[in-house]
Amino acid sequence: MYANKVEICGVNTSKLPVLKKNEKKELFDRITQGDSEARKEYIYGNLRLVLSVIQRFNNRGEYIDDIFQVGCIGLIKAIDNFDTSHGVQFSTYAVPMIIGEIRRYLRDNNAIRVSRSLRDTAYKALAAKEKLTSKNSKEPTIEEIAAELGLPREDVLFALDAIQDPISLFEPVYHDGNDAVFVMDQVSDEKNSDTSWLDNISLSEAMKRLNDREKHILNLRFFEGKTQMEVAEEIGISQAQVSRLEKSALKNMRKYIG
Repeated sequence: MYANKVEICGVNTSKLPVLKKNEKKELFDRITQGDSEARKEYIYGNLRLVLSVIQRFNNRGEYIDDIFQVGCIGLIKAIDNFDTSHGVQFSTYAVPMIIGEIRRYLRDNNAIRVSRSLRDTAYKALAAKEKLTSKNSKEPTIEEIAAELGLPREDVLFALDAIQDPISLFEPVYHDGNDAVFVMDQVSDEKNSDTSWLDNISLSEAMKRLNDREKHILNLRFFEGKTQMEVAEEIGISQAQVSRLEKSALKNMRKYIG
């Protein structure tokens, strides 16, 4: 599989468009009215999202064209099920669905066999997960999936574990060309819940809305653990200015975190 391949399935990936926010909204409004041409344009305008996701499936021995096509199916499902009323960024909703579609494909083509009953339970759990994610615009917990299926939590957890492929802690789960989110970011402590991975994507998107100075201040404050006074001394402004900039940055980020 060649991660840097330019042409995939006849698509020149170097020339894929990037839709602006207002263009996405306009196209999606037309999609909800049944405009098939707008749907095609929206799919094409989000193929870069699929390219970003398939980077995590390097070294699986699969043809990139096949993975890309399966990722496109996940993208289309995301478009058809996306609800704008929840106030969630489309990419935040779509990435898990694209990954889920690819992982199902890889499981179905895996040489390691799992019993039919266990596999059936796992697939029902995945279907329930997609349903609940679509309904609530966030990933459900194992308990919620078990309740949806009317099964014990342990049965659902065991079934899902049985069909998981082992992955490296340093494998990226999402990459948009800037900062990557790695598996180890999700399992580094016990405070991470089943929804934290999706929350991290939302946080990463919100951070991109800030200017360089705001990003730097938040990084010093919340990732390096420095006080406002220490930040003020480092960047050469007053503590009051740091406080104002910090509050403004956090307020702006809340607009983009559902």
